[in-house]
Parts: sequence; C-alpha cells; structure tokens
Amino acid sequence: MPMVTRRLRDPDVNPCLSESDASTRCMAENNYDKESCSSHFLKYKNCRKFWNSVMIQRRQNGVKPPMPTAAERDEILEALGKMPY
Repeated sequence: MPMVTRRLRDPDVNPCLSESDASTRCMAENNYDKESCSSHFLKYKNCRKFWNSVMIQRRQNGVKPPMPTAAERDEILEALGKMPY
C-alpha cells in the first residue's frame, strides 16, 4: 500500500475515516448515483468542517499536535454528549 494511502487510512490522522468509508460504500452499492448518497456526503463534509475547526482552535492555543489523536477525539465527542455532525 502506498505511503499516502496508509496515512489516509490511519485513524489518528483522518478523523472522518468512517464517514469517508460510508460514502464510498454507498456509492458502490448505488451504482455511483450521487443523488442517493447525498446524506453520506453531507455527513462527511460536516465531519471535516468540525474537526478542521477543532484543529484551527488547537493551533491558535498552541496545543501540539493540532489534530487530536483518535483517543482524544473520542473523549471530545463523549464530552459533547452527541455527534456534532
């Protein structure tokens, strides 16, 4: 597997891995009809938007690394009590 692909499949690097997989799976199951998978695309877009805002805030506060690890993301989501996207 190429290095870029391995990096994108790493849950510590990609916070929206499950949303990405769900949209890809939906496209494959629905004969690549974008209309029928729009809800999956929207959820992925909202996920990226949420974690990007978290990353920007952490960078502004000087927190390293800017993107929380998978374990930290689970704690953040638990503290919110629900999925923000």
